[in-house]
Amino acid sequence: MKKWQIGQPDKDTAQLLSSRGGVSMLCGEVLAARNIKSLEEAAALLNCDELTDPFMLQDMKIAADVINEAIDDGTPICIYGDYDCDGVMATVILYSYLIELGVDVTYYIPEREEGYGMNEAAVRRLKEQGTGLIITVDNGITALKEAELIYELGMRLVVTDHHQPLDVLPRAEAVVDPHRSDCPSPYKKYCGAALALMLVAALDGGDYTIAMEAFSELAAIATVADVVELSGENRFLVQRGLMYLKNTERPGLLALMEKSGIQGKKLTSTSLAFSIAPRINAAGRFGSPSKAVCLLMSEQQEEAEKLAEELEICNRARKEEEERILAQVQKQIEMQPYLLSERVLVFAGSGWHHGVIGIAAARLQERFGKPVFMITIEENGARGSARSFGAFSVFECLNACKDHLTKYGGHPGAGGFSLEKESIPDFTKAVAKYAADNFENMPVMTVNADKLLLPEDITAENIGGLSVLEPLGAGNPSPVFAICHAVLKELVPLSGGIHTRLKLIYGTMAIDAVLFRTSPENTGLKPEDMCDLLVNAELNTYNGRTGISLIVKDYRRSGVKQAKYFAAVQAYEKFIRGEELSKAYYAAISPERDELAAVYKNLPEKETGIDALFMRMQSYDMNYCKLRIALDVFTELGLAKVNEYNGTVRRLPVNGKVNLEDSELLKKVREKREV
Repeated sequence: MKKWQIGQPDKDTAQLLSSRGGVSMLCGEVLAARNIKSLEEAAALLNCDELTDPFMLQDMKIAADVINEAIDDGTPICIYGDYDCDGVMATVILYSYLIELGVDVTYYIPEREEGYGMNEAAVRRLKEQGTGLIITVDNGITALKEAELIYELGMRLVVTDHHQPLDVLPRAEAVVDPHRSDCPSPYKKYCGAALALMLVAALDGGDYTIAMEAFSELAAIATVADVVELSGENRFLVQRGLMYLKNTERPGLLALMEKSGIQGKKLTSTSLAFSIAPRINAAGRFGSPSKAVCLLMSEQQEEAEKLAEELEICNRARKEEEERILAQVQKQIEMQPYLLSERVLVFAGSGWHHGVIGIAAARLQERFGKPVFMITIEENGARGSARSFGAFSVFECLNACKDHLTKYGGHPGAGGFSLEKESIPDFTKAVAKYAADNFENMPVMTVNADKLLLPEDITAENIGGLSVLEPLGAGNPSPVFAICHAVLKELVPLSGGIHTRLKLIYGTMAIDAVLFRTSPENTGLKPEDMCDLLVNAELNTYNGRTGISLIVKDYRRSGVKQAKYFAAVQAYEKFIRGEELSKAYYAAISPERDELAAVYKNLPEKETGIDALFMRMQSYDMNYCKLRIALDVFTELGLAKVNEYNGTVRRLPVNGKVNLEDSELLKKVREKREV
């Protein structure tokens, strides 16, 4: 269960945005909930219709002059990119443009094994190949040593990057980075490919016409893939890119859309994020990023289809490796269930693909609602990737544990690190100590809803009016609404029971909401229950009829007191870790015989979610910690089996009589209560 934070948008602000901004009242409330307080702020978010003059970026004029001079002089140029989707797209944009001009140009993208950014060996190879000018895209801002080496070898450097600079900039003819403290550009949130597109415009005298027509779809894909904020100019770039992508004649993109199943369908930022971007990224993980460049540069449909299939194979390999890693983590948890009671989850395994452990960490964080550190043990050491949220900073944690690391970096939400294999146990202990010293209670994963959706809000006009918020993504997520105190009338299985349609009465209105990946019996709900839900709302058209579609993001029975729930979760985990609780806690979490009987009576033989069982037990006023201890008692006595990884439990068949008083766990918690 996740924590819900339901916004309360200011009505006067919403009314102003609606009446004078030309948006629906519901859309006005969403904007107000997101701290948009004026028409000017709303316009800055929604109504951008052009990119900043590229020469507003510090050093962009110098960069264009240096590159044009190199072109005129016939100087061999190399574009130095990066192996992720943003780096690949940035490389293709600049390389394509220069190739069309007949420039002596090559590109270099390091393989993932080489690591991110420029490296000495690659720089020396480029010199041997006769390169005179290196232009970085999506990297280079922190490559101080490599920049000095470039000049020692007699080459020159132009840097274009969107990452945060250090206190000292690299030696270069020009350093284009909107995050430079002296950069006057009013917009700062571009990805690397967007800057490459702006560089193309600068090379064309500042005119965006050619750059947008030729490359906006590539920049749009990169913008979504790199999870930069979809506000202002980024929104414009994605909107324009989607328009061009719809009519693209680029064989590589056509083949990629066909392989990913989105050809002929409505294209959205979600299409880019979940269909195209993963396949481009997969090339850098399970093949070579150059394969993705070749696909996007291909001019022959047959060749493009072959390369798209190769990327499809890479993407399948990525998925298989991800599932393999998660399966091994599941086995670790099955063998050591107490691992999930730790404040921070640390998992290590041999031979996990280092390009996938970050994805696996994100999946596990979402599943368990805790920061996750994943470590792959390799022949010559170990590498890790971490994900976090809220107040727990990955970078601060790594910094506190640096004595056990050989290399580390990152920011609050994510980071990477390297260490010796022998250091993994001590590093794991250090992470646990850092968390315990700084967080008595860890941050709780929170789902933010924009507002409480009232029955009268659910109209086609209101829901359709939300389309002005598109494209949706980082910094501008799909609106989420709370529905409270709806009465469940029926649970309808969908797709053979894989999904569930909830038929509800909300006020006087009958509404349907679809709950994916949960069968009716695993919802923990029954007809006539009163429910609270968080939903996405959209219009869909089927057989020529347009209707409102509500998709459930989270749900619970009405009346669940979330503060009490999370306090009980934390108490249970402290108990499992062996930390002392107050005597009052032990009294509150010690189940009596009749409560144990009630839990056992409600425990089905078929696997059910523990949170679903908790909702079912609300009529007994049982807190979560007491329920978990009851389940642990049953597990100890062979009456139940808990699957910690899936968060499920089921009753086991019993032969003969079982005495609850034989439980050592029950004795322990009762003794604590009596002390």
